[in-house]
Amino acid sequence: MATEAPLPNITTSANTSPADASWRPASTVPVTIFDFPSYEPLRLESWSAKHLYVPLRRDILHLAVVYEGDKTRQGTASTKTRWEVAGSHRKLRPQKGTGRARLGSRQSPMLRGGGKPFGPKPRDFATRLNRKVYDLAWRTALSYRYRRGELVVCDGNSSNSNGNTGALELPLPQEFADLVDAGELREAELQRGFKAKWARQVLDANGWGRRCGRSTFITSGYRDNLFEALDEVPNYGRALDVDDVDVKDLLETGRLVVERDALAELLDRHQSDLVTRVFVANADLPRKAAPESGKVLVG
Repeated sequence: MATEAPLPNITTSANTSPADASWRPASTVPVTIFDFPSYEPLRLESWSAKHLYVPLRRDILHLAVVYEGDKTRQGTASTKTRWEVAGSHRKLRPQKGTGRARLGSRQSPMLRGGGKPFGPKPRDFATRLNRKVYDLAWRTALSYRYRRGELVVCDGNSSNSNGNTGALELPLPQEFADLVDAGELREAELQRGFKAKWARQVLDANGWGRRCGRSTFITSGYRDNLFEALDEVPNYGRALDVDDVDVKDLLETGRLVVERDALAELLDRHQSDLVTRVFVANADLPRKAAPESGKVLVG
């Protein structure tokens, strides 16, 4: 009787590791915090991959940009119909007997100064977009800039007018104070020109200037020197408050320089699909917690 021959000891799978050692995606990504404007690394922090390592979704980015553009349209264009144009509505000439074309009132669209047929009227162009989709677009845009190395997170050593340290402010050199004390920069125009020249030098030295595609600075508040200097050199960059930023602003320029507190605030605002905001009376029920970001690794 024929018997079954034993199979040779041949590896049939390339994965010989146990199931427990299977690959798992990274839950955090490293983010280097730089000093401004020296561009020197200060520390290394760990941020959640759900914040800064989201897969690229061009369709979601397109939906968000179109949604923002529709909301900014004024929709105030308005024209008058023939019934809204002032004047008498009597018939200009008889219907027959003149040998000319038929014509009604002076408000006819065929005449100059008459009404506009099917013209625009004030309307709302705003479209609707799910909030979770919109928040995902924000993190997708930030993740796209992070993977390309175009997201620079800075934490300056200066303080703003409110006394908060770590403000992304443009410190002026001692030469500026000396010229002001000497009375050579009394006019505001001369001071703005000095700040603009200093901003160009700083951006070119860090590789954030015009040759690199301009830069967008995002801060958690108004910074006097930074905003005034960049207003004078729009070809080098622009500065935006965290409340004035849209998804389109994150994708336009070649570099994105963000204040650390501003980045944390943006991520906290746009994580509705990660954190539930529904109040649950029963504390034993599980709730989705916000991903942890900003843990210092080296520094």
